[in-house]
Amino acid sequence: MVAGRGGAAVERWVRHPWADVWLAAGLAVVDSVLAVLVLDGRRPDTLGWALLLAGHVPLVWRRRYPVLVLCQMVVLITPYHALDYNHTAPIAPTLLALYTVAVTSPARRTLVVGSVVIGVTLTLNALTNLDGMVEFLRISGWIFAVLLFGGYIRVHRENVTAALDRAERAERTREEEARRRVAEERLRIARDLHDLLAHSITLIGVQTSVAAHVLAADPGRLDRAAVAQALDDIAETCRSARGELRTTLEVLRDPGAPETRGPLPGLHSLPDLAETARATGAEVELSVRREGEDTVPPAVGAAAYRIVQEALTNAVRHGGRDDLRVRVSVYGDEGALRVTVSDDGAGAGAGVGTPGFGLVGMRERARSVGGTLEAGPREGEGFEVCAVLPMGERR
Repeated sequence: MVAGRGGAAVERWVRHPWADVWLAAGLAVVDSVLAVLVLDGRRPDTLGWALLLAGHVPLVWRRRYPVLVLCQMVVLITPYHALDYNHTAPIAPTLLALYTVAVTSPARRTLVVGSVVIGVTLTLNALTNLDGMVEFLRISGWIFAVLLFGGYIRVHRENVTAALDRAERAERTREEEARRRVAEERLRIARDLHDLLAHSITLIGVQTSVAAHVLAADPGRLDRAAVAQALDDIAETCRSARGELRTTLEVLRDPGAPETRGPLPGLHSLPDLAETARATGAEVELSVRREGEDTVPPAVGAAAYRIVQEALTNAVRHGGRDDLRVRVSVYGDEGALRVTVSDDGAGAGAGVGTPGFGLVGMRERARSVGGTLEAGPREGEGFEVCAVLPMGERR
């Protein structure tokens, strides 16, 4: 923790707008002391002090113009060395300028700049001070070390920045995935609620109409058994709808709770759907041919159940006749589950109300498992829904 706080403090100091000003001033003080105390050439006179202190001024802009600052320092420090002033004093600012170029420039530019600096300095020393040239050759290794260290720091910073970018992108991806899953879950719940409520309310409406018809047909000879049966059917439909509605809404009530919902509705529940539709007076023929319940994936079975449920609801609602006949066929063929629901009623053309989302919902159910669905009037009369739902692994 102490190291983390210390690193944060250093980072804040480095990013301070006056940091380079303080650094240049501090180096100027230290180099002045070295120029007086260290015997490495003659002590600076007025010209020497002017060159030495002027060489520290460009450091104030070293981060903004690193190459230009290095060039200015070379112009100022080269004559300082050529006049054999104290050679130790200007080493620190010179190496700092080289480090700044290496840490802020690409590797190729750093190599070119370092080669030019060394070449120019060697040339000037060869022309003006042969002894200084030999000394410069001795310390040229430090120059290469500083350039390599600056290049290493630059690559490290780039790697850290790239890692942070990847982490941010991964976080955004996780958030987008979470939002996508939430949207899909909302859509799934909306479909379930639509199918459940449309089916239940339609059946209740039909069963209520049956009871009302029995009551109004012949009040003097009331068929109490028929009325009681209609009311029992209504009560059973309400109980089934209430139970399924509860399990659906539990997901919204506590999303973080363990999964407590029962198994998905599937092909095993189709007889119950057919029996419920028969209670409205429709004649329902159900044919389910499959090798076994385990051969149908749960998602495909649930999609088939919902498609049959919505198709039966539409048939009862829009059939328009008392002797309505509905044929439901479900069978496996060539790795797909084929679902067909047809009736001999008036079909969709008889509806006069606002179009609902039944057909759209059925197509979405089929697409959710990689299948297709077609629906439309039959030749002559009636309506037919045909769905093909793949039972293999989705890629």
